[in-house]
Amino acid sequence: MTLTETLSQPRRITVPLGEHPCEIWIGAGLAENLQSLLDTAGFGQRRFLVSNPTVWKYHGKAIQHVCGNEEVILIPDGERHKTVQTVSRIYEALIRTEADRASSIVAVGGGVVGDTAGFAAATFLRGVTLAHVPTTLLAQVDSSIGGKVGVNHKLGKNLIGAFYQPAIVIIDPLLLETLPRREFRSGLYEIVKYGMIASRNLLDSLASNTKSIFARDPAVLLPIITESCRIKVDVVTKDERESGPRRVLNFGHTVGHALEAVTNYRRFRHGEAIAYGMLAAADLAVERGVMADRERQVLTKLIKKLGRLPKTDDLSQEQILETIRHDKKVVNGRLHFVMCPEIGTTSIVDDVTENELLQTLKRLNIGKAENG
Repeated sequence: MTLTETLSQPRRITVPLGEHPCEIWIGAGLAENLQSLLDTAGFGQRRFLVSNPTVWKYHGKAIQHVCGNEEVILIPDGERHKTVQTVSRIYEALIRTEADRASSIVAVGGGVVGDTAGFAAATFLRGVTLAHVPTTLLAQVDSSIGGKVGVNHKLGKNLIGAFYQPAIVIIDPLLLETLPRREFRSGLYEIVKYGMIASRNLLDSLASNTKSIFARDPAVLLPIITESCRIKVDVVTKDERESGPRRVLNFGHTVGHALEAVTNYRRFRHGEAIAYGMLAAADLAVERGVMADRERQVLTKLIKKLGRLPKTDDLSQEQILETIRHDKKVVNGRLHFVMCPEIGTTSIVDDVTENELLQTLKRLNIGKAENG
C-alpha cells in the first residue's frame, strides 16, 4: 500500500458503550465527508453546528459548503467562557428556532466548544444527538472522546457536567493546519500523558519525530492520534463513569487543573497546565520511592523538548492547594492522585498530604509562599 493510499484509508474505532456505540473516524480529509458521515450515523435533518468565531473564520465556509444550510450557533472563545451562561446561550438559540428531540448538535471546535456544546446536548430536552468534529489536537486525542461534557465554576474546573456519549467523532488531522503552534503543542502534552500511563512506544514516537510532528505531517500524526484514541477508548470502555480505572486519565490533572483555576484560565493552555501537573506527579512519585529518577528524566526531557512553558513562580502556593481541596478527584475527603511507577504503568493513591504537595511545588518552583 502506498503512502497516499494509507492516508486515504480512514481508521474506525468503536466505543462500545450504551445502546448506540460511538464511532470514531480518523482520517486525512474526513471533514470533506462530514454530511455523509452524519447521514450514515442516523442524524436527523435539523443539525445545529456549534462553534466559536475563531474556528469558524478558518473552517466555517468549508464546512457549510459540505453541510449546506445548517443552523450555526457561535459561542465565545476561550476556557473562561466555558460556563453555565454560555450553555444558556445555546439553549436560547435552540428554543428560539424551535429545535426538538429529533434535532442534533454538531460541535465544531476544540475542547471548550466540545465540552460546552456537549453539555447543552446532554441536557436540552433531556438529551439530543451529539457529534464532535474536533479542530484542535487536544480535542482530537482527548476531550472529544469518552463522553465527559461540562463547564467550569469559579471554585474549580469541570465541576458541573455529565457523562454523555456522542454518536460519532470525526477526526481530520488536516484541520490542524490552521492551529497556532502553542495550541498544537498543548495537545502534544496530552499525548505525553497517554504515553506515560500506557505506552512507552508512544513517548518514543513523540521524541524521535518532533520535527515532522510540528510540521503537521499527516503520515506521522495519524498513527500517533490513532494510538492516543485507542488508549483512551480502552480505558473508557472499562469504566465509563470514572468509578475506578478511568481515573488513570487524570495523571497530571490534579495540579494542572489547579493552575488553570488560580489564573482564571487566562495564562495556561490546558496541555501546558497538565505538563506541570505531570512533572509534579513524577516528582512526588520519586520522593515517595515509587518511581525511578531515570523514568522521571524521560518525562522531563520530552516536555522540555516540546517547548517552553508559561511561568509559575509568581503564583500563590496556598491558592493552588486551596483549589486542589475543591477538586472533583477528592472523594470522601481524600484526594485520589495518579502516579506512574514506570512508564506505561499507573497506580492511584489516596494518602497524599498537603505538605507533600507543598514540598513538590517548592522543588519545582511552582508558586511561592504567601509571605515569600
